[in-house]
Amino acid sequence: MKPQSSRQQQSSSRDPCWQDPDTSELLSCTLASGRSGLWPTAGEREKDEPRNLKKPRSAEVAAGSPAVFEAETERAGLKVRWQRAGSDISASDKYGLAAEGTRHTLTVRDVGPADQGSYAVIAGSSKVKFDLKVIDAGKAEPVAVPAPAPAEAPGAPGEAPTSAPEVEGGSPSPEGTSSAAPEGPGAPDDPIGLFVMRPQDGEVTVGGSITFSARVAGASLLKPPVVKWFKGKWVDLSSKVGQHLQLRDSYDRTSKVYLFELHITDAQATFAGGYRCEVSTKDKFDSCNFNLTVHEAIGSGDVDLRSTFRRTDSHEDAGTLDFSSLLRKRLEAPAEEDVWEILRQAPPSEYERIAFQHGVTDLRGMLKRLKGIKRDEKKSTAFQKKLQPAYQVSKGHKIRLMVELADPDAEVKWLKNGQEIQMSGRYIFESIGAKRTLTISQCSLADDAAYQCVVGGEKCSTELFVKEPPVLITRPLEDQLVMVGQRVEFECEVSEEGAQVKWLKDGVELTREETFKYRFKKDGQKHHLIINEATLEDAGHYALRTSGGQALAELIVQEKKLEVYQSIADLTVGSKDQAVFKCEVSDENVRGVWLKNGKELVPDNRIKVSHIGRVHKLTIDDVTPADEADYSFVPEGFACNLSAKLHFMEVKIDFVPRQEPPKIHLDCPGRVPDTIVVVAGNKLRLDVPISGDPAPTVIWQKTITKGKKVPAGPAPDASEESGAGDEWVFDKKLLCETEGRVRVETTKDRSIFTVEGAEQEDEGVYVVTVKNPVGEDQVNLTVKVIDVPDAPAAPEISKVGEDSCTVHWEPPAYDGGQPVLGYILERKKKKSYRWMRLNFDLLRELRHEAKRMIEGVIYEMRVYAVNAVGMSRPSPASQPFMPIGPPSEPTHLAVEDVSDTTVSLKWRPPERVGAGGLDGYSVEYCREGSGSAWVSALPGLIDRTSLLVKDLPTGARMLFRVRAHNMAGSGPPITTKEAVTVQELLQRPRLQLPRHLRQTIQKKVGEPVNLLIPFQGKPRPQVTWTKEGRLLAGEEVSIRNSPTDTILFIRTACRAHSGTYQVTLRVEDMEDKAQLVLQVVDKPSPPQDIQVAEAWGFNVALEWKPPQDDGNTELWGYTVQKADTKTMEWFTVLEHYRRTHCVVSELIIGNSYYFRVFSHNTVGPSDRAATTKEPVLIPRPGIKYETPKYKALDFSEAPSFTRPLVNRSVIAGYNATLCCAVRGSPKPKISWFKNGLDLGKDARFRMFSKQGVLTLEIRKPCPFDGGVYVCRATNLEGEAQCECRLEVRGEEPPGRGRVPPGTLGFCPAALAQAAALAEHALALAGGTGPCTCARAAR
Repeated sequence: MKPQSSRQQQSSSRDPCWQDPDTSELLSCTLASGRSGLWPTAGEREKDEPRNLKKPRSAEVAAGSPAVFEAETERAGLKVRWQRAGSDISASDKYGLAAEGTRHTLTVRDVGPADQGSYAVIAGSSKVKFDLKVIDAGKAEPVAVPAPAPAEAPGAPGEAPTSAPEVEGGSPSPEGTSSAAPEGPGAPDDPIGLFVMRPQDGEVTVGGSITFSARVAGASLLKPPVVKWFKGKWVDLSSKVGQHLQLRDSYDRTSKVYLFELHITDAQATFAGGYRCEVSTKDKFDSCNFNLTVHEAIGSGDVDLRSTFRRTDSHEDAGTLDFSSLLRKRLEAPAEEDVWEILRQAPPSEYERIAFQHGVTDLRGMLKRLKGIKRDEKKSTAFQKKLQPAYQVSKGHKIRLMVELADPDAEVKWLKNGQEIQMSGRYIFESIGAKRTLTISQCSLADDAAYQCVVGGEKCSTELFVKEPPVLITRPLEDQLVMVGQRVEFECEVSEEGAQVKWLKDGVELTREETFKYRFKKDGQKHHLIINEATLEDAGHYALRTSGGQALAELIVQEKKLEVYQSIADLTVGSKDQAVFKCEVSDENVRGVWLKNGKELVPDNRIKVSHIGRVHKLTIDDVTPADEADYSFVPEGFACNLSAKLHFMEVKIDFVPRQEPPKIHLDCPGRVPDTIVVVAGNKLRLDVPISGDPAPTVIWQKTITKGKKVPAGPAPDASEESGAGDEWVFDKKLLCETEGRVRVETTKDRSIFTVEGAEQEDEGVYVVTVKNPVGEDQVNLTVKVIDVPDAPAAPEISKVGEDSCTVHWEPPAYDGGQPVLGYILERKKKKSYRWMRLNFDLLRELRHEAKRMIEGVIYEMRVYAVNAVGMSRPSPASQPFMPIGPPSEPTHLAVEDVSDTTVSLKWRPPERVGAGGLDGYSVEYCREGSGSAWVSALPGLIDRTSLLVKDLPTGARMLFRVRAHNMAGSGPPITTKEAVTVQELLQRPRLQLPRHLRQTIQKKVGEPVNLLIPFQGKPRPQVTWTKEGRLLAGEEVSIRNSPTDTILFIRTACRAHSGTYQVTLRVEDMEDKAQLVLQVVDKPSPPQDIQVAEAWGFNVALEWKPPQDDGNTELWGYTVQKADTKTMEWFTVLEHYRRTHCVVSELIIGNSYYFRVFSHNTVGPSDRAATTKEPVLIPRPGIKYETPKYKALDFSEAPSFTRPLVNRSVIAGYNATLCCAVRGSPKPKISWFKNGLDLGKDARFRMFSKQGVLTLEIRKPCPFDGGVYVCRATNLEGEAQCECRLEVRGEEPPGRGRVPPGTLGFCPAALAQAAALAEHALALAGGTGPCTCARAAR
């Protein structure tokens, strides 16, 4: 038999058959059919089905083991369907379905790989999904799970009940823990949804962080899915994103899976609850529910974390994460973070600094508003809860202003600076019960104003202060190096647009008065400082300061110098050739003049001057002997002169006969090799004039000087015929090159050897050999290729100081063929990309001391090597380093105390600590005049600014010194001005009694008492406390003594602690005393013996006696109150009344009044009041009302049955009822018995009583239920009973009058009995006439 639900019991108690006499027809039908008629119909069940369904846990089960999933509905008897891949699951050999109460179980037997996938359970309109993962049996860990109890399967009609077997294999995760979910791209796809991995339930401790992840398959999606996160049913978390909640998403292109994350930080207890994740695409939708459990933090703190985030709004918004309540708590708690408290305590000179630091824009207005706040407010009749005096909110956040009204139907107006606020997107009005809320979204500085809530003629006010968040530096300033006259622009980026910033130079603010020189520019979040023409005075450190930090950079201005990148070189050309002088300087705007032998050169058709960018060129065509001279280029405005010489090469050709031996014609016909220098990368051209008849053959060879030279000889395959091809031997290899980078061109009178883009390997001795049948000639030409040096190694940093360091480096491995002329050093900040040159004159040495650096900033160094050709590539950067200087010496070193073996020192921190901070102090001492070394007082450093130096020789004169240390080393010491004698001095004892302790000390009962009295005396005085001449002793009073003061401490004061205390200070024969009077006060007791002395007209005279206990202090007076007996609301008549009798007037005629009196003293009013025992009636004159008297009637009656029980014969398996009627007064107690046994505790029997009609319902009786049934009625007047016999017959075979279940049958006996009972119920209810059902039965 199924247990009856609570909903069915409620339906039974409200059975309409017993409420209206006209429903006897329904009653007769119910009795005849054997059904109770009290179960809800199918339509009612469908209408009342719950929407909440507890999700089964996803499981990971070994192959071959059973898997059990359990779902829980809101109430019992609800039909549940299980699905897999969208198809319903029915009970079979594979699947077992079971239900027990609200728990429903699905068992998958003999799990295999084919069973892996997603399942769903549906109850009413709720559908939740879960996963089953199958793993190999060897990898599974068996988990014991208790088997669910067998129950009837709620499957399709006709299904046999199936029992769930015991589970031995895998099982779903136990309740309360997070179950495993498939992760990664290899997870199986959800056949009925979009999720690859669903968010799982999580647990977190208060203050901790947790992340919920959801993966969505994106292989089949054309667009990214839309994901929404909810808390509860409807609270969208996208509007709650902030400090405590972040939403993240990413996409893995490899696995084509979208990852969505909900990250909660600093979790609070109010964050717990149900959450939902919804994902939707163009034609699909899926959702998943999960829970968050927040555990209380383990600790003994006194902070109530639950009240920190307690909701102040209605229950409809209970799912919202209440971050606004935290802000209100912050306004109340820590004083050090309260801007208003800081301003009250700070001197006026600090107001501007505090306002800038905390982002306050209207300082004067805020101070004026705070002065106008009323501390003591009278009780309001329109408001139960008013606005707080002030609110604070950060810019861009949301704030809620809430009041609670006394009248829930009252109309409310919200005002801002006296103007009514209209509802808009930023201003939202809410009305929930008696609460009225104004929500301001995206607060700006314009919302910083005074707000009022007006109800009728009463209003409450508050102040809203919008705090700007600190403006942070997102991109700092960079150092700059410019020349005089150049434009300088510093750029810095901050975190907020339009933020207020300050520009400073060397710590001095740059104001708008200097706009003729400095120009300030704002571009969104970027701020610029522009100097159009820099001067030497503009060099220094520039800073941009915001409310959240500052950025610092250095500007170095150098005098304008011209740097020569390529100088002009000497030229040697022949007749009719072209001569080109070319130079390159650093400034492309520089113009210059070409000179010939000191005179300006005038261009003409043959002489041309050009200037393209940084290159200046002089071209001379058809060179003649007159062009041989010294040529110079002089840049305008610079003391610089670039000179070179033009040599004219005259070719002398003598007349020879037809048979002329070959000859090479050079300026130096000697056989000493000439050296030709060429810069790497430039073009090398060796133009050798030759002669001979017949035309000679020219052979070019190169000798590699690696151990031995390549011999210069004729080419083995050289043709001796005139006009044969030229041959070039390179590295003992004969090459014939007429094209390419290295080539030889030979004509009748000259041979030209050309190298395009000379390289280091082209350097060597070249041998030119000319041959013909008459003879041969040979010349050696030495070619030297020079280049810039190699990059030096990374420099090393040493001797790092406060603003300087020493840089060391090594020469480059290769000097480029030219001696290194010097080095160029550069530095930069570590996070910057701009290198700044430190020297313009070349450094000759391999070390340099770099200065003018900013302490605390990390730098890097690099170096260039320079030779006659140019500058090398930069060296690798040095290791990052930070200029840090040691701190200055400590200040105010003083000797605090001296004893026979110890000296107590104290000092103050150094004035300059620096960026390295302060690691501690070292203390040293030595004897005066001994010349001995200083001895350390402690082995290490100390953090305190005081020290007791022990184990000193008595009587010695000692000197002491203190140093401050940081990571850069120790700073200079501070030494005592005079030597200290280690010997204790005798000092007379003296009590320094504070001024407030010289008067009577008043404390309330329960408050702590802490009396601190400083004193002097050496050696250490002996302190004695007495009270009324007796020594103090006991656990309630504690005394703590130190070398400089004594403390009397009482944790909880009581009246017994009142009295006169005396403290005595003694040093040898000397002493000093002081007395203190402590008065512990409490609230007084109520007045005594209050009486109504007289009542006349509208007046009442009261008298009372003073209270028995005045609270150990003077009484301030009495408070008299009155209360009308109709309302019992107390109203104050007199306050601070001194006498013990008074007259209360202006009372209302016809009303009765109570009176009470409170006594007052310094502590407050008495806890209880003296109240009149009887009300005082203010009679109406001449009218007296007499209360009518009525005769009392006795309606008592012993119980009697008006309709007794009737014998019944019923069929087994059909509900049966026994009915009778009884009357009696008072209402009799009804008991039912079967064969003498009480049926009150048997769940199979239900008893009803309605208007005297008694019913016993027997659900599905069996033959054993037959017997004698007795109904007994008992009250104070007596008792009565009636009985009947019930016969239960077995089920009749089909075709013999058996009434199928669910159909109505008619039994004449039952109809007659039902008609009689209905007529009796109608008679008891006062109705007349026979019942319609009775007439139908007759």
